[in-house]
Amino acid sequence: MGTPSDRAPLAERVEQLLAGGGPLPIVAAGDPVLRRGTVPYDGELGPALLARFVQALRITMRAAPGVGLAAPQVGVALRIAVIEDPAPVPDEVRRARGRVPQPFRVLVNPAYEPVGGERVAFFEGCLSVPGWQAVVARPAGVRLTGQDEHGRPVDEVFTGWPARIVQHETDHLDGVLYLDRAEPRSLSSSQAVAERWAQATPREAARALGFDLP
Repeated sequence: MGTPSDRAPLAERVEQLLAGGGPLPIVAAGDPVLRRGTVPYDGELGPALLARFVQALRITMRAAPGVGLAAPQVGVALRIAVIEDPAPVPDEVRRARGRVPQPFRVLVNPAYEPVGGERVAFFEGCLSVPGWQAVVARPAGVRLTGQDEHGRPVDEVFTGWPARIVQHETDHLDGVLYLDRAEPRSLSSSQAVAERWAQATPREAARALGFDLP
């Protein structure tokens, strides 16, 4: 994969990773780093190196492009993720999915819990599982706690698509891929999703592929 050795201290490994400049290599499913979970961030990188690492995550996420990226996806088992979503979608999709723009944010040591009992299901993809998407049912709203990159506390309720993004990225930090939560019969190539299942909701896909929605 080309990522620094797991035996090196975290700061040294991150320095090695950043030495190449530009977007970082994204780890693909099958690499154990995506399954081991992460250690809570407790100053291991120091303020300057953390800022450089966060900027590298931002550059990598935008270049992919994606709306979130977790540290394990670049081979670093720290509990850090970034999110950003300009939400360039039609109004119909925006309304159906609750997809509203999200500014760039850094999530340090995040955890979430459902708010209310509603669950919603949509196609979801992942930069570490390129070329595929599947329908995932998730809580419609979650309470996210943790810190930002400056150590300030985060305690916020997310709903709609932003709630899906923070769940997806926090799951990465626990060694969970979206496929673990997906409806297996919904698994589709990205091309098939674009050609057949581009509707605002996955109802037609559920009928045609034979799976249930919440």
